[in-house]
Amino acid sequence: MKLIYQHMLGFLLIIVTTVSIIGYAEINYISNQAYSQNYKRMEEYASSLGEMAASNERGGTARLNSNFLNQLQFVLQGDNVHLRIFNNQNVQIYPKTRDNLQLSKNVFNTLSHGQEIRIKNNNKQDSYVGRSKDAYTGVLVPWLNNKKLIGIIWIGSRVKNVERPIYMAKHNLLNALIVTLIVGLILSFILAYYSTNKIKRLSRATNKVAAGNFDVQLPHKDSDEIDQLAGNFNRMVRALKKADGEIKAQEKRRDQFMADAAHEMRTPLTTINGILEGLQYDAIPEESKPKSIALMRQETKRLIRLVNENLDYEKIRSNQIMLTKTNFNAHKVLNDVQIQLKQNAEKSKDKLVVESPTDLPIYADRDRFTQIMVNLIQNAIQFTQDGTITVTGRRIEHGTTISVHDTGIGMNSKQIKYIFERFFKADPSRAHHGVGESGLGLAIVSSLIKQHGGKIEVKSKPKKGSTFTITIFDKGYEQFVAKK
Repeated sequence: MKLIYQHMLGFLLIIVTTVSIIGYAEINYISNQAYSQNYKRMEEYASSLGEMAASNERGGTARLNSNFLNQLQFVLQGDNVHLRIFNNQNVQIYPKTRDNLQLSKNVFNTLSHGQEIRIKNNNKQDSYVGRSKDAYTGVLVPWLNNKKLIGIIWIGSRVKNVERPIYMAKHNLLNALIVTLIVGLILSFILAYYSTNKIKRLSRATNKVAAGNFDVQLPHKDSDEIDQLAGNFNRMVRALKKADGEIKAQEKRRDQFMADAAHEMRTPLTTINGILEGLQYDAIPEESKPKSIALMRQETKRLIRLVNENLDYEKIRSNQIMLTKTNFNAHKVLNDVQIQLKQNAEKSKDKLVVESPTDLPIYADRDRFTQIMVNLIQNAIQFTQDGTITVTGRRIEHGTTISVHDTGIGMNSKQIKYIFERFFKADPSRAHHGVGESGLGLAIVSSLIKQHGGKIEVKSKPKKGSTFTITIFDKGYEQFVAKK
């Protein structure tokens, strides 16, 4: 069932239930009032006749003769009442019948003690006075004089006359119910349409988002829960759009990496294959063979490095490496890295400087720390030409910080945002072969820092250089800093 019909049905059920409950209570009240007023009226008639009968014993008895009672009945017919009178011997004396009609012994004893009996419908209950063509409701009232029973009167009126207000109330209730249903149907349709229309808009917008359209935004006023849902939907779409952009950028970088990796591997493999063919067919002069072999070794190392970087990153990313953390002097490691990369820096006409205290304690995995520093300094060399690269180390409270500052090309805010993403290259056109050209160096650095429970920060401005600062905490003070 469609939602609009469910809402309409719900509204109508509430309306019908409410009207039915109110109508039922109202009819019961009118019914009780009608019968109560009728009983009271009948009792007043009976009381008046009883007073006349008990005015004096002789006179009272004389007034119970047939002529008087016939005249009384004729007068009371205008009020649609009916009489039956029993004497103190429990014999019906009016109207006269061939049968010797009597009340039951229990009823007569009850009435003899001055108690009244009310009869709601003589045709639907044991009314003591038998059934009649028309249903009657009335009372049995004893006539007493000085606590002595004179007679008993049954006085009643037709049930249909008493229930006439009840029938009118039921008729009015039915009319009210029909009118209420019509009005309720119209109002429920309007309300249901208003609510479901908002939901339909959400549904259509959801389908657009599912189709890849992340520019969908729904107008809303926050007037109800559906408007609040629309607001949450808008925020979700904006988040999805942002995530989709990042995914596409990641995919683009991955595709670029695959193309670059294929190119980087193809070049050394082509070189190695050419040299091997030359050696096979003695096409290389004897004096050139040592140089050719050295070139093959260089290209082979290059291939090994490309493969190892990818394997390293996947292991680090999936927590498949085990860190062996110890306390050691970071100054010695920095000096070793300086010597190792000095030649690469000189090729780019860069000056590599290390500034740190001779005793710089650090708690880390020595090999992985070395890898971190090599990658950071290689990255600085890659994007710095004829400049200075400064490595600064110092102690802080419960940790050690090391900064790598260069005077290279720098980065803008967008580049900084993605600098630690795998496959990302700040400026591929400026990458020098053999120095971190895979796009994984900084991603590996970021993952290793997190493995150590440390943090890494970067500050950079275009054409003014970059500064990478890592913080490695002492034992017991490690923390994990999530990438924003």
